[in-house]
Amino acid sequence: MSDWFFKQGGRDRIFDWLSLDSKIDSMISESWSRVRDAWNSATTFFARFKLTGWKRIANEVACETLTLGAGGLILLYALALPAFMEFDESKYQTGKYAVTFLDREGNTIGERGILHKDAVPLEEIPDALIKATLATEDRRFFEHIGVDFYGTARALMENLKASRTVQGGSTLTQQLAKNLFLSPERSIQRKLKEVFLAFLLESRHSKREIIRMYLDRAYMGGGAFGIEAAAQFYFGKSVKEISLAEAALMAGLFKAPTKYAPHVDLAASRARTNEVLSNLVEAGFYTAGQVHNARLFPARIIEQTDPDSPDWFLDWAYEEVQRIARGKGEFILTARTTVDRKLQRAAEEALVSTIKTQGRYKRTRAGALVSMERDGAVRAIVGGTDYGRSQFNRATAARRQPGSSFKPYVYAVALESGMRPTTTVRDRSRSCGRWSPKNYNGSHGSGRRIPLQYALAKSLNTTAVDLSLSLGREKVLEMVKRLGVSGVRKTCSMALGDGGVTVLEHVGGYATFANDGKLVKPYGVLEIVNARGELIYSRERDEKPAPQVVPKQVARDLNKMLYQVVHAGTARRAQLVFTHAVGKTGTSSSYRDAWFIGFTGKYVTGVWLGNDDFRPTNRVTGGSLPAQTWQAYNSVAHTDMNIATIPGLRPHPTQIEETERLAYLRRMEPALADSADQRSNTAGLLSDKTRQALRKLSSAMRKANGKEPAKDLEPNPPAGSQGMPDQRVDLRPDTRSRGPGGVDR
Repeated sequence: MSDWFFKQGGRDRIFDWLSLDSKIDSMISESWSRVRDAWNSATTFFARFKLTGWKRIANEVACETLTLGAGGLILLYALALPAFMEFDESKYQTGKYAVTFLDREGNTIGERGILHKDAVPLEEIPDALIKATLATEDRRFFEHIGVDFYGTARALMENLKASRTVQGGSTLTQQLAKNLFLSPERSIQRKLKEVFLAFLLESRHSKREIIRMYLDRAYMGGGAFGIEAAAQFYFGKSVKEISLAEAALMAGLFKAPTKYAPHVDLAASRARTNEVLSNLVEAGFYTAGQVHNARLFPARIIEQTDPDSPDWFLDWAYEEVQRIARGKGEFILTARTTVDRKLQRAAEEALVSTIKTQGRYKRTRAGALVSMERDGAVRAIVGGTDYGRSQFNRATAARRQPGSSFKPYVYAVALESGMRPTTTVRDRSRSCGRWSPKNYNGSHGSGRRIPLQYALAKSLNTTAVDLSLSLGREKVLEMVKRLGVSGVRKTCSMALGDGGVTVLEHVGGYATFANDGKLVKPYGVLEIVNARGELIYSRERDEKPAPQVVPKQVARDLNKMLYQVVHAGTARRAQLVFTHAVGKTGTSSSYRDAWFIGFTGKYVTGVWLGNDDFRPTNRVTGGSLPAQTWQAYNSVAHTDMNIATIPGLRPHPTQIEETERLAYLRRMEPALADSADQRSNTAGLLSDKTRQALRKLSSAMRKANGKEPAKDLEPNPPAGSQGMPDQRVDLRPDTRSRGPGGVDR
C-alpha cells in the first residue's frame, strides 16, 4: 500500500516534507549565526570598558555601595513608616480655641489654648530669651538637619565618662517632635520615631517656624504653656518686656519646669538660672560682663496665691471643650467643669506617695488614677507622677492591658443570660485552638463545681475563659461596646483582658454598674459660655438622659459579686471601715500592668500602676499597691458619711447611723440640717440638748451594728437590696460527691 502511495507521487502532492525540514534547519542555523555575531560584537564593544587594578576595586566598591544603599533605603522606609503614622498635622498648628476653666464652684483654675492673634511674633520676642534657649537646649540649631550627630556623639562620650546621664543629645526639633506626637516611654522604638519626625518637621518648616512652635507650645510650669503665658504667670507682664535675668530663668524651665520653677524650689531655680547665664557666655552670645548684672540681681517673681493646677484634668477637659464647641463658631470660651480640687489633690498625693515610697523596690515608676461620681462627673484625673517632666496623660491616652479587671464584663454577660451569683459553674480549663488558660497558681483548674461569685472573687482564669467561649465572645464584645469601652478584640484570651483600654474608659464601664445599669459617659464640662457671656452649652439642657443599657437586676447581682471580691477575694486591702466598697483587681502577663477599679455609693475610682516602657514590675498585683492606693484615696475623699447605698447591697451600718442622725437633725435643728458637712459644720452650733440626744442615738446605733436594728431606727432598704447581708456569704465551692457526669446525688 505504501509503495503504491510513493509510486503515485502521493507524498509530494500532499506536502513537501523534505523542503520544510531543510528550511527549518537553515533558519535555525542562520539565527544562531546572527546571535553569535551579535554577542561577539557586543563583547568586542564592552571589552574597551574592562577595568583592572585600582579601577576595578573602585568599581566593585561602588556597586556594593549602591546595593547596600538600596537595601538601606528600604530598611529606613520600614523604620520611618511607624513614625509617619504618628504624624498629625493638626497637632503642631496653633490651636484656635482659648478656654478659661472654672471649677464646679466657679473659681478660675486654669487656661488652655492660644489664638493666632494672641501669639507673640518671633520678631518681638526678646533676643536674650531666644539666645538663652539655644545656648542651653541646642547651640547648633541652625546648623543641623533635625538631628545633631556631632552633638549626640559628644553627649554620649560625656555620659560614658561620667557613668551617668549628664548631657542630652536631643535637638530642639527632636524635643518638639516628642512633645507634639509621642508618648514619654523610654525605648529605642520611640527614639527612632523621634528622629524621623524631627527630619519631617525640618523638611516641612523653616528654622524660624520650628523655634516659634517650640516657644509657643512648651510647658513652663504652673499650668502655663508657652513663653507668653509663662511671663504673665511668673512676672505679671508680657514676654516682650522681660529682662536678661528673667529670660535666663525662663530658658532654664524647659528641661524640668516643676523642678526648676521658682515658686516650687527657689534655690534650684536660681542655680539653674546661673547655669543658663554661663551657657550664654560659653556659646559666645554674651560676655561675662554683660551677664554679671543678671547674676547680681536675679529675677523676682510675683506671688502666686495658688500655684497648684489640675493640669491632667484640664488637658482632658480642653479636648472635651473642643469637641463640644466644634461647629459653633465660638473660639474664646469659659467652661465650668466638674473637677473637685480637694479630690484632685488627694488623688495626686495618694498615687505619688505610693510610687515614691514603694515604686523603686517594686520597679514601678508610672501610674494613673481617675475618680468620678456615679453619673460620670469626673472629679479627679491624675495622668502621671510629675506633670512637669511629662505631660502625657496616662489616664486618658495610654492603652494598657486590664488583666482580670476585665472579667466583670464577662460575668455581666453570664448574668444577663440567666445565671445568678449562686449558679454553679466548672473550674476547668477549656482549650481555644492550641491555647488553654491557667489560674494564678499555675493549675488548669480543679474541675470542681463552684458558685459564680466564688469564681469572680478568686479571679479564676479558667472559669472566665470558659464562660466567654460558652456564652460567645461576640456577646462579650457587644457588652463592652454597650458600656463605652473600646480597644477590645476577639481573641482566645479576651476574657483575661489582653486588649488595651484607657483608665478613663475602664472606670466609666464600671460606673454603669454603680449607676444601676444606666449608661455612664465620663464628662468634665458642665457649661460653656462665649466671650459675650452667652451660654452656648449646658449639660443639663443639651444632653439626653442616660439610657438603661444593663438590666437593673444584672447590675445589682454583679455588684454583690464585686462586694465579695473586696471582702472575701483578691482585693481585701481595698476595704473601707465606714462604707461598702466593691471592685475588681487586675494583673496583666509578666506583671506589666496592675489595676484596681472599684466604687462606693459615691465615687467610682480606678488605679493603674506600671511602667511607660512596658517593663515588668517586681510582681505588683492589682490586690497590692493599686488596691492600697485606692483605699488611701477613698479614705480621704469621703468627707461625710451621707453616702448612698450601692445598688444591690444593704446599707452599711455607718450609713444607717448617718441617715438617722440627719433625720433627727431635721426634726430638732431644721436650720442646720441642710449644711454641706454635718459633722464639721454643726459641731459647735448644736444645742446641748440636741448633742446629748445625738450621743444617745449614736450609742444605740453602735449597739445595733451587727444585729437587727431596732424597729424605730431601721430605714427602708432600697429596692433590690434583699439577699445581700453586710456579712460575707458562703463562698465555699460545692464539694459534695457527684454521680456520673457530675450530677449531684
